[in-house]
Order: sequence, then C-alpha cells, then structure tokens
Amino acid sequence: MIRVVLVDDQELVRTGVRALLENDPGIAVVAEAADGHTGLSQVRAFRPDVALVDIRMPGMGGLEAIAAIRSDPALASVRVLVLTTFDDEDEIVEAVTLGAAGYLLKDTPADELRKAVHTAAAGDNVLSPPIARRVMEHLAAAPRPPRPDPRLATLTERELAVLIRIGHGDSNEEIGRALFVSPATARTYVSRLLAKLHARDRTQLAVIAHRSGLVDASDRPR
Repeated sequence: MIRVVLVDDQELVRTGVRALLENDPGIAVVAEAADGHTGLSQVRAFRPDVALVDIRMPGMGGLEAIAAIRSDPALASVRVLVLTTFDDEDEIVEAVTLGAAGYLLKDTPADELRKAVHTAAAGDNVLSPPIARRVMEHLAAAPRPPRPDPRLATLTERELAVLIRIGHGDSNEEIGRALFVSPATARTYVSRLLAKLHARDRTQLAVIAHRSGLVDASDRPR
C-alpha cells in the first residue's frame, strides 16, 4: 500500500485528489494539510511513501516544504511530487533541483496522477516530456567546470551512455529504445549510476551530466 500525504491550501482540491487517488486500491491518503508548515508536520508524523505538495500556499510554500523534507535524513524515504496549477519555469527548475521526484499540473488526467504516485513510490522521477526538456535545457545553460567530475572515470562505456541520456531527460523506456536494451535493464544501469556517483535521484544524475560537460542541449542524441 502506497501511503500519501496531501498538502494543498484548497480544501476542494484536496477532496478531489483524495477521491481520485483512493480509487486505486493500492493508494491510501493518510493525512492532509493546508499549508507547508502543517504538511511538514504531517510528513514527519506519518512518514508517507509520497507527499503530494502544491507550490503556492500561505505561510510556508511548497518549495520551502520540499527543501525541509529533502534535507531531513529521517525523511529520506519520502518522495515529493509537486501538484500545482502553475507552469512557471523557475519554480519547476527549483522544485526539481531541491529534490522533488516530479512536477505535475492539476489538469493531469486521473490515471496519470495515480501512475505518477506509483512511479514516485518506486523510486523513479515523474516529469512530463515538455517539463523534462525545459529542466534539462536550463541545466545545459548553467556554467560548467573546466573538467569533468572525477567520479565519471569509474563508469563503463554503457553507463556513461545512459548518464548522457539521463542528462537529456530520457525515461527508462526511451533509454532502452535508444540503447537497444529493455526498460528493466535501463533501470538497472540507472541504479548503478546512483550508487557509483552517490546521487540521490535522476535529477542529480542529470546535474552531474550537464555540469561535467557531457550534454549539450543543441546536440540531443537520436
């Protein structure tokens, strides 16, 4: 059973999202909150698998809540999904950089929302292709150090290829198609990269790829 905490300042939204999620027998909403402070308290109390958090709320907003959750070692297993009305690039990039496992808009279809919760709980990131591309393009525009991360020397040629694909925002399915392996095998390579590069999630892997100069937004591999 996937345990979820909902954090949104609109009661009607929380009621609707709860109903949509609990239509899946594998998901249970264990707590709700109307602001970031209360949401953080509920997350600490219930230790859910997934926290579904709005961005703009009174008091502590979603970005502050994400930062607080991701910086607390006791909450390391909690995956945070943003569910918001706002398609603001700066907020998207900041949320993902802070450690959000995904960024969804409130017009996301019910089936996709439930799938996103399952995906996040399983340890994967959830970004729609347009949002993923925007995040990767933003990272590509950041200044790069003069030489690659020395940890890259520990990677095999195939692991490096997977890292580059992650840097371009590819899903496991896309990596599999590009490198002629199954999505399960792609997931295995991602797990190895997380361990070898001491990265928290795919987003940190993408940051490493971009800051090491492995990825150029203008030459996306085919």
